[in-house]
Amino acid sequence: MGLVIATTFGLALWIVLWALGTSGLDSFLVALLVMVLAAGGRVVIRHLPGSGTSSSQP
Repeated sequence: MGLVIATTFGLALWIVLWALGTSGLDSFLVALLVMVLAAGGRVVIRHLPGSGTSSSQP
């Protein structure tokens, strides 16, 4: 659910920044950064100790 919220926020941020006059590519890269950080955070949280799941399998 957090990834969906981050993606929605990133795309909304892209539209707002583009409307304010920044380059479309620059705005998209900022939105992409938000999405990549959310996805990376989700992966890292899964591998932290005490997350409740075991990432190593025999």
